[in-house]
Amino acid sequence: MALPKKKPNNNNNNRPRRGRREPLHKINQFISAPLVRVVGENVEPTVLPISEALELARRLELDLVEISPNIDPPVCKIVDYNKFLYEQKKKMKEQKSNAINNEIKEIRFGPNTDEHDVDFKLKHATKFLGEGAKVRAYVFFKGRTIVFKERGEELLMRFANKLIDDGVAKLESPPKQEGKKMIILLVPNKKK
Repeated sequence: MALPKKKPNNNNNNRPRRGRREPLHKINQFISAPLVRVVGENVEPTVLPISEALELARRLELDLVEISPNIDPPVCKIVDYNKFLYEQKKKMKEQKSNAINNEIKEIRFGPNTDEHDVDFKLKHATKFLGEGAKVRAYVFFKGRTIVFKERGEELLMRFANKLIDDGVAKLESPPKQEGKKMIILLVPNKKK
């Protein structure tokens, strides 16, 4: 009779443990302060010993959640904890969607760029500004073309003025020379 094969021991102590993460807030019996300021719906804001605050939460069939632990006494809210977390996630998602888009798109010109090419790049800039991105337009001077600085500045201002006249953009910084580049920065025009 053959003995059954022994299964290898897969209990590797170096693996991270799967389990519950620590909650984001201290709730109920995990609140350690002796006195707490209690707030919530249908609750008169007041300072209570932790035992009385827990009893009040139990009577209302809700949780006592520590929302401001760094003040004295800590502020605890009587609320349904799962509903509280859901509302916080919803607020965070809304804030993230309303966040300002800080993306900067670049449009490059040469000092001898043709008018047709400028019009083509205007369409791209209008699209970028419509999406909420900033536009950095620059003229790159290669080799001896650095002698055409005036032409580069004129090209950038003509480009910016067309976008400003269309009501698409505002000029954030006028043309300035940085090494071999002359740069302007345009931001979307917020319509009220």
